[in-house]
Formats: sequence, C-alpha cells, structure tokens
Amino acid sequence: MPRLHSFDGQRRNALGLGVAVLAAPSLLRAQPQVADGRPINLVVSYPPGGGADLIARLIAGPMGKALGQAIVVENRPGGSGQIAAGLVARAKADGSTLLLDASSFAVNPALFPALAYDSQRDFSPIGIVAKFPNVLVCNPGFEAKTVRDLVRMAKAAPGKIAYASSGNGSAQHLAGALFESRAGVQLVHVPYRGGGPALNDVIGGQVPLFFANVASSLGHIESGRLRPLAVTTSVRARALPQVPTMEQAGVPAYEVFEWNPLLVPSGTPPPVQEKLRAALQSAIGDPEVLARIRSLSGEPFAQSDPAQVAAFLRQQREQWGKLVRERHITAG
Repeated sequence: MPRLHSFDGQRRNALGLGVAVLAAPSLLRAQPQVADGRPINLVVSYPPGGGADLIARLIAGPMGKALGQAIVVENRPGGSGQIAAGLVARAKADGSTLLLDASSFAVNPALFPALAYDSQRDFSPIGIVAKFPNVLVCNPGFEAKTVRDLVRMAKAAPGKIAYASSGNGSAQHLAGALFESRAGVQLVHVPYRGGGPALNDVIGGQVPLFFANVASSLGHIESGRLRPLAVTTSVRARALPQVPTMEQAGVPAYEVFEWNPLLVPSGTPPPVQEKLRAALQSAIGDPEVLARIRSLSGEPFAQSDPAQVAAFLRQQREQWGKLVRERHITAG
C-alpha cells in the first residue's frame, strides 16, 4: 500500500545511515536487558531507501544506545506491509523482534479482509515515531490556482479532472478519495506502478494532480515544476509555510498524514514494552534525530502514553476502513 513512504535519493543519501546499526554501550547496560541482551531485530515493512526504512535506521542507533543492546534492521517488503507484519506477529513475544511499519498498517485490514494476522489483537504499540504531511500539487499549467478553483472546476465537470497515484489502495489514492468525499466532487483516479512514474507524469502534464509526500516533492515545488495547492495536515508544513492547509483552503474535516508505528507482538511483557517505549522516546528526543525528521518535513508524534497511541491506531483504522467501504476501494 502507500508507496509514498519512499523519499527521493538525495534525502536518502543525506541521512547517511548504514545497512544495519549496532548500538553502543550505555548507562543502562547494568539494568535487565530486553531479550536477555540478544540483538534486537527491527523488521521494516518496506524496501531499503523507502521512508519506513529511513526512519528505522534513524532510530535504531539511539534506541540501541539507550538499551545497551545491538539493533539490526531487516527489510521484509511485500504485500503492502503484510509480509513483515505477519513475521512479527508470529515472533517470540520477548522484545527481540520489533516492527517498524507505515500508515498502511491501519488501512490493510479494510483492503485485505483475509490478512494472516489481526492488526489489533496480534500487536502491542510501542509508539508512533513521527507524522509526515502530504501536499496536493498540480502541474504549473493547470488552470486551478487554488483548491477553491479546483473544487469549482470539478463540480462544473464531474469525472473530468484526474489525479495520479502510485496504485489502487495507495496513500495517494486514499487521499484523493477522501478529498472527493469532503469536497463533494468526482475526480478520475489514475493509478500508476509506483509514486515516481506518477509524479513524473504530473510534472510532464499528462495528469494534472497528485497528493505528494512533501519530502519527495519539495525540490520540484521549489524549482517551479510543481505548484502546491494545500497541505493535508491540520497545521501548515514547516517546509511550506506559505501553503494553506486543506481546511484553510476550504475543504472541511480533511486531514491526511503518513506515520510510522513501532510495534511488538502482543503478549510481550509490560516491563519490556516500557523499556522499549523509553528507548524510543529517548531516540526521538535526540537532537540529531529530531533535526533529520524535520528535514523530511515531519514532526515527532506528541503522545507517548500507550493508551493514547492505541487510540490513535484505532482512529486511523476506523477512518480508513470507513472510507474504503464507502468508496468501494480495492487493492487490485
């Protein structure tokens, strides 16, 4: 599913992170360790170089340092995150195996009714690392200069204006479907095999609209190859302070962001979960980690309490499940 978790190569190189991260000793080494001190396997649901992978490698070092243990990143892509999630759901519940997923984690139960795991029953959330905004962009030659222009044009010509996505059921598809519902318009969804080809065709003028990740589209916006209409979060993006939010642009009750949860198999002992949770918060609070998250236009997730994180996951499952059912969205 959402393939917009793949940021561009320049930002991948800028992070300068290795294939695996081995943690340094810390002051916590004298305390009881997770999984008896064995290396911790951080399973990532998307390929190397993607957004989830970058976030995993960004937090692995600081988390490992806080724990006084080695953390090794393992990419297990496929099935919109299903392969990695299934592997972790079946893993020993001792803290030795973690899952770093993407916002697809909350969408997959509705898109894939026959999942090999239960996303609510089989996992316990450790936390949400960060939230990343998307931005509705258009080709510079597109007539609409604002979201209000777009809504007016779409209502005058239902089913005539198209938006690109990286595929059926992807983050961009869902963002577009939610826009149609909230704005009361009918657009044409044009699925591509990946976000890169979709973005290229919007730049080239073959399709006018795209719900892009801010990090991967920022260079194109700054160069004038894309024009931003609105960001999809409830507050303006740090990297695009001049661009209004979707609500400010006239579309009510619209908020879409991408996010990365860290989870363990359900049944993991509460003291182990607390230790992992403290290590995650320590990592997110590291100035270098915070600076890199913000360089990707993200913001750390404000809530660390497990009940609040669980409530957020439940809200996301319900929101996207309802949209998938109402719009008859499928992954095929």
